[in-house]
Amino acid sequence: MTLVATLASTVVPAFAQEKPQPKYSANVPSYILTPDTVQTRIGTLKFFDGLPDKETVGKVYDQLDFGRGVEAFMSGMPAASVYALCEGLSSVGGERNGAIGITEDLMDARSIFLTPNSTTVYVFQCLDLNKGPMVVQVPPKVLGPADDAYFHWIIDVGLTGPDKGKGGKYLFVPPSYKGAVPDSGYFVARPKTNGVVIFYRAFVEKGDISGAVKSVKENARVYPLSAAAKPPAQKFVNTSGMKFNTVHANTFHFFEELNAVVQNEPAGFAGPETMGLFAAIGIKKGEPFAPDARMKAILTDAVAVANAAARAIVFAPRDPRVKIYPDREWGTTFPGGSYQFMDNGAYNLDVRALFHYYATGITPAMAAARPGSGSAYAYSARDSQGGYLEGGKTYKITLPAPVPVNQFWSFTVYDNQTRSMLETNQKLAGIDSNQPNIKKNADGSVTIWFGPKAPAGQESNWVETVPGKGWNSLLRLYGPLEPWFNKSWKPGDFELVN
Repeated sequence: MTLVATLASTVVPAFAQEKPQPKYSANVPSYILTPDTVQTRIGTLKFFDGLPDKETVGKVYDQLDFGRGVEAFMSGMPAASVYALCEGLSSVGGERNGAIGITEDLMDARSIFLTPNSTTVYVFQCLDLNKGPMVVQVPPKVLGPADDAYFHWIIDVGLTGPDKGKGGKYLFVPPSYKGAVPDSGYFVARPKTNGVVIFYRAFVEKGDISGAVKSVKENARVYPLSAAAKPPAQKFVNTSGMKFNTVHANTFHFFEELNAVVQNEPAGFAGPETMGLFAAIGIKKGEPFAPDARMKAILTDAVAVANAAARAIVFAPRDPRVKIYPDREWGTTFPGGSYQFMDNGAYNLDVRALFHYYATGITPAMAAARPGSGSAYAYSARDSQGGYLEGGKTYKITLPAPVPVNQFWSFTVYDNQTRSMLETNQKLAGIDSNQPNIKKNADGSVTIWFGPKAPAGQESNWVETVPGKGWNSLLRLYGPLEPWFNKSWKPGDFELVN
């Protein structure tokens, strides 16, 4: 054998070497064959005529379990978020089917919620329909959604719901319920899950917080349909100032939260594809979630990567539609405008992750506000030069006049870690246009300052931040007007002040 022939025989893959052709042979495309060695991001994969060796089998199964763990976090986030919210409320006495939580003295940073506001009275309640149909009576002049255990929208209550802001009784019927349902007297909702979370805002008119609270306490109720003839006395929990958490975990505990939801809900509640994803990592209806040491280590790694991915999607989005304006750092949590996160018949997975990692509460009204009603939202974590906002620095931002609202506008600052209100010495963790001492500029515009100390003479227009802490902010417009929608008006960026 010549030297050239010898070298050729050592470099040509086994499947491509010359060999006698069988009588019944095909023209096999090379792209359907597997070489004896393949270089990949998880290392060298080795095969004998397409058969993976033991080391390759181990590598690819580790990768498969890791990838499914990452996707289970991204896809399971809505379910874990609802679960954490209801568990948090239950931890302070707001048990499912029973007590109603209410922020009688508004929200502050001591309670950990995803991007709440500090300007309206919040009302929260959770249902577990395993017990049977539940009646939820809502007060007049409120606004909010009811969502299922996978944060899918069920129905709005209040101004955008069938009661049209007059208040009324809603009947939530379990997915497996076969009994009779009253013909009248209720707005009937049939969620696909046993878990339901309902939260609405009771609007404060002319600064009368106590009046909003009184209306809720006089009219809000939750009780089983079986007790409709004689409802029990209603329990309320004032959550203002309470220290408790409603945000899902970003550690291995996340999968335990997700498992709790799977065990409580009907089989297949999230669809067969997603349920198959959960099952692939050991989360199966009716079975214990007990990963071995290998699997637990892989899932611990997976949730760390998935958490980083969610943070990148929120704070460094690659979808250009997130930016509301090409020359501003303000973004929307509903790029594409779909509250279902649909894009031409497909789920936009990054958009769904963006919303659920940063916020809570799904309703069509959030994604489809109309001029003069509802509310509009814009978030930012960067200054005018694209740098992340830092708590030890001072920034200013100007809202040009007139701000297009028929109600009011507000800024709230949030901790990047928790996505909840930033812990400072200011109760509101922000500022809003209802505050009577806000100063306007000569042209009617308003400049707000953010930093660890108030600039001299700007105390009434200042929001406190904390050195060593990053932060982000939501701008809310209540009753946004046409200039917001056609983008003829736009807020300034956060400008770093030397």
